Amino acid sequence: MAMGRVGLVGILWSLALLCAGAAAPGSMAPGSMPLGSPASGPGTPGPQAPWPQAAESSLSLPCPLGAGWEVARQLTLPRHAATGVAIGGFSAAHWTPADNSLLLLSDLPSGAVTRWGGLATGGTPRLLELTPLRSGPHRALPTAMDGEGLVPLAGQWWVASEGRRSAERPAQLLRFATPDGTLLGAWELPAPWQPGEGRGLASNGGPEALMLLPSLNRGESPSLLMAAELPLLQDPPGQVRLLRWGWSAGDDPATATPRPTPQGALELPPGEGWGLTDLLAAGPGRLLGLLRRFELPNRWQIRLALYPLPAAGSLDAAAPLATWDLIAIGLEPDNWEALSPGPPLADGRPTLLLASDDNLSPLQANRLALLTPRRPARSTGPCP
Repeated sequence: MAMGRVGLVGILWSLALLCAGAAAPGSMAPGSMPLGSPASGPGTPGPQAPWPQAAESSLSLPCPLGAGWEVARQLTLPRHAATGVAIGGFSAAHWTPADNSLLLLSDLPSGAVTRWGGLATGGTPRLLELTPLRSGPHRALPTAMDGEGLVPLAGQWWVASEGRRSAERPAQLLRFATPDGTLLGAWELPAPWQPGEGRGLASNGGPEALMLLPSLNRGESPSLLMAAELPLLQDPPGQVRLLRWGWSAGDDPATATPRPTPQGALELPPGEGWGLTDLLAAGPGRLLGLLRRFELPNRWQIRLALYPLPAAGSLDAAAPLATWDLIAIGLEPDNWEALSPGPPLADGRPTLLLASDDNLSPLQANRLALLTPRRPARSTGPCP
């Protein structure tokens, strides 16, 4: 999230979601509502199949890395569903190849997950379902939650909540049931991340990224990698910490408690105001990060950076192996926050999907972009 939001807007959005959820057909899971195409008004309900599980798409990089990226497609999503419910504030994305659907996590105002179809065919994406995130029978959400990272894993949604420097709005790792979006578990961040005098997460600088970190050894469970947007107050400027949430061998991530361990840090670009908004696995031992800086009155800088994965348990900061300026290649200047492998283009080229958070601002928009890595036929050296 780049800017604060007006509380009245959040209240109205919550009421709209409750009304829409009450009107949903009884065949849907409680709280999940089918939607027709937002552009054409109410239509037939979306598919009733179970929500997609974690299915990782492979990520292709430019080869050589200096070849860079190409903006293949940009489009703007609607700001209202066919039912009139406001949508936006997209902070995380997950493309699922198995059913060609896109999950977008919204941070307005207590969190919701939307599912979209139609992107793979090159047409206008269709909003299929919208599920508000809610308190469970044994777990209550904080009065305000700022969901910024999303990983579908073990039939559940894992969400990083950025929080603030207050007990009323803590930064947490949250686990939700699918498909109804009820809260199953919540875990506080370790002591170094907790707010205190001169230490802890910066205000509005908490965990912005959450990604699935595949296991390197057969039989091991994957883990979750969380990243702060801004440096912790006690850390050197210009670097953001990583936190790995893992399970012991034989644990079921759907029921077992994850344990956090430090995973080093990543260097930010030189200059004030840079933050890390999302991360992806980019092959064994590599991470692809989305970086953002906003300067008044209305100047956005957006970059991708390729990093080596820091060693588990370390506090060292990894420098980027390569960086790419996305505004320079034609990406619309906006509040880009989300990364995911995307659907292949019609000619078979792989894509990287980006999504933006409109902050309910008339100066911003709900955007999607597909980038494709440049891989010249006569590139020299091995491709990653």
